[in-house]
Order: sequence, then C-alpha cells, then structure tokens
Amino acid sequence: MNRRAFLGTGALALSSCVSARKTVINSPAQPAPAPSFRLTPIRAEVDRLFRITVCVRPFRAAGPRLDVEKVGEKTVVHNYGHGGSGWSLSWGSARVVTEKALATGERDIAVIGCGALGITAAITLQRAGAKVIIYAKDRPPDVRSSRATGSWTPDSRIALTNAISADFPALWERMCRDSWHMYESFLGLPGNPVEWTDRYMLSDGSPAASRPSSVDELDFAHFQDRIRDITPRSLELAVGTHPFPTRYARRNSGLTFNIAAYQHRLVSDFLLEGGRIERREFQSPSDLTALPQRTILNCTGYGARALWNDNSIVPVRGQIAWLIPQADVHYGVMYKGIYVLGRRDGIVVQDGGSGEMEGYDVDNETPDRAAAEANVRTIAEVFRNMRT
Repeated sequence: MNRRAFLGTGALALSSCVSARKTVINSPAQPAPAPSFRLTPIRAEVDRLFRITVCVRPFRAAGPRLDVEKVGEKTVVHNYGHGGSGWSLSWGSARVVTEKALATGERDIAVIGCGALGITAAITLQRAGAKVIIYAKDRPPDVRSSRATGSWTPDSRIALTNAISADFPALWERMCRDSWHMYESFLGLPGNPVEWTDRYMLSDGSPAASRPSSVDELDFAHFQDRIRDITPRSLELAVGTHPFPTRYARRNSGLTFNIAAYQHRLVSDFLLEGGRIERREFQSPSDLTALPQRTILNCTGYGARALWNDNSIVPVRGQIAWLIPQADVHYGVMYKGIYVLGRRDGIVVQDGGSGEMEGYDVDNETPDRAAAEANVRTIAEVFRNMRT
C-alpha cells in the first residue's frame, strides 16, 4: 500500500493537507474543546502482536500481463503482475481474461492459482457458464494474497508512467470500475467481507515536514483522476475537532477487505457452484500440457516469475505486524509513515516510510520482528494520548 492510495485519492498527499495556522494554547481556565467525534484507541502494545506476515507483490513496469499465449496445443490466458492492486482490481481483471478465455470456444477451463486473481477469475468464468477447476500448490489462507493489507488501492504500484501503453489507462479504468461494482455487492453481507471504514492521515508538525525523507525514485503511474466520481473526497479536520493528539489530521473513507471472511466467502461460492480445487504444483509451462483442459488461465501472481521465467516481475516486499482485533475499532491511521488499519481479523500495522519504493526489488519473505515491534511502539504515541 502506498501513501497516496492509503486515503483513497492521489490528491491526499500531505503537502496539500492544510494551510499554516497559528498555534492555539488553552489556558487552565479555558479547557480544550471536546472533539466532535470519538474513537476507541487502538491498544498498540507489543504483547498484543500475535503474528507477523510478509507478502511479496508482483510488480510489472508495463502493468499486469493479460495477454494470450500458445503452449503446445494449450491456450494460456495470463492474469498476473498487479503489484499492490491485486485485490482491488481482481474482478475487473477477471472479466477481461474471462472474455479472452471464452473466445477460444472452450467451456471446460483450468485456472492456475488460488489467490486473489485466481479465485475471482474462476467465479467469473462460472457465472459465464464455464466448468472450472482450480489447480494450485496452496489455497487460502496459505496464499500470498492472504497477507495483503486489505485496503482498496487500485493504482498502488500498478505500473510505471513511462512503460505503459497508450491504451492502458482506459483498461485500468475499466477494470477499476468493474471491480468497484462487484465490491458494492459484498457490502452488508454476514461477516463483513467488505465494508467502508474511515482513515485518518496525521501529522505533528507542518505537513511538508512529515513526508517520508526519501523520495520515490520511480515514476509510478496513478490514475485516481479517472475515477473521481466514485472516490470519496478527503476532509481536513480543524484543530480541536478530532480526538488525535497530532496537530494536523485529514479524514477519508475507503473500502476495507476483511480478508479472512472475504476469502472464505469466495472459496465457498466457487465450491457451491460445482467448482473443484486440486492441489498441483507446476515447475514450467510444459507441465500444463498434462492438464485435460485446452484453455488455461495463469493466475499465479509472484509465482509466475519462476514458473514463466518472467523477469519483468519485480518483487515488492511488504511486512505486516498483526495486533489482536478490537470489536469497536474499524478505522485506519497513517502516522510517521506507518499505516494502521483496524480489520475484523486483526489490526494491521505496516511500514511504508519510503513511500512507493518501500520494499521495491526485495524478495526476502523472512519476518523482521524488531521492525514490527518498533512500528507498534511508534504508533502507540498516537493512541496513548487520544482524547476519549
């Protein structure tokens, strides 16, 4: 997840948060005004850290691979390389590759991979009348997609501006809007697989001073201007109206994926419609020739780098420290480059201090306990002094 996407729009960079203000000092006889709303503080304590996960996201400078390739007598439709936007664009991407798969005339189709892209593609194929089997080494919750932040970030490390084709922005918008429409249908379902939550961008000093010290070295593409009509606007919160101890705050609303409940729902839906998941590991494209299906969707995410020898995939490491969930905490915070998101299945604490270059070209999936604890202690500053 990147700084711009955390609050839902590219216009939310800290440098544009607020204009300078005079400091307001309250005398003992004039107590600080009560905040206009209250939030339950997050218990940011190291002893509540119950797991640490690392996910390697598959970034491609040209954007996701969605083309068609022949492997012997098989037709392979690729669906991987979505960077930090896998969950966010999954349904729209599934629609694109479903159209290409069905164009072969086949209705018995294999899907390789059971992560965000694989399971949504399989369900989309089913709804179009296809018989589908998923072949995968792992299934939820053991796939990399299970370790995602769980926030709507449709253009997070999706491509580089100077590497995309002229028609990619329009394709991205189509995938984004199709996905958004599908997510609307999950709102309000039992278990809250998808829900709206508020997020707050906080700063102690001037907004410009709170930006990460290292600037992005690559020109990542951002297309939020194309979906202004479906993207909530951010709101500057006046001093004294919010419960946070920081000087500056902005609020925005965004979609949150409670991934444990969401994945369970997707897998159940797929199986209820007659789908089947078969454990199988592939070492090279030639292994696909052993499958009975003639049309195959390759939804292997970062695994496609090795399986397809695709060196255009760049790993982007992301680590999450998980705090025990709190029943009344359903909001997010960004403070000192650290992202916090209260989900039903845990409170996510993720370091993004280097902006979009955080974890770029790093494929190490070993958890860093010291870094996780340091991040928890940093965000504890905010919640320890919240007004309740």
